[in-house]
Amino acid sequence: MKRISILVFAAMAGCAIAAMLFAARRANNEASPIFGVKIPPGYRDWRVISVAHEAGNNNDLRAILGNDVAIKAYRDGKLPFPDGTIIVRLAWSYVPSEENNKVFGRAQSFVAGPPLNIQLGVKDSKKCASTGGWGFAQFENGNPADEAVHKTCFPCHALAKARDLVFTRYAR
Repeated sequence: MKRISILVFAAMAGCAIAAMLFAARRANNEASPIFGVKIPPGYRDWRVISVAHEAGNNNDLRAILGNDVAIKAYRDGKLPFPDGTIIVRLAWSYVPSEENNKVFGRAQSFVAGPPLNIQLGVKDSKKCASTGGWGFAQFENGNPADEAVHKTCFPCHALAKARDLVFTRYAR
């Protein structure tokens, strides 16, 4: 059973990495409207803050990554996050893994499917003072979403004011 668990974890990790590489290869150098945020180079090598399954309308799998500034702030329990913090949320649809389900003998395994989008939060308290110190971005297929999408970022994140507008908690 231990060997099966290791194989399942390795398969899931491989699918997630492949999907991230696919999304990153398609990225261009455009900036998001309103905030001017770009996809940072090398973000795929950043540390994991947390993972999540978002149900409801989104119904996706997510990996939340942070740069060194973000990770240090999380580990130190520092709020507000310091300028230079960058948090990246990668989302994929999820699909059943027929290969894994054959091993388990029943339908129970899901893996990352096609990439959906990348969202970013960049802390810059001077440039983004009117939005709680955060600049936001959403990219689909490497291209920034339109201005209407970006206008929804701050009002939504304002609901997490007690955590400096960040929803994700650090998974130690």
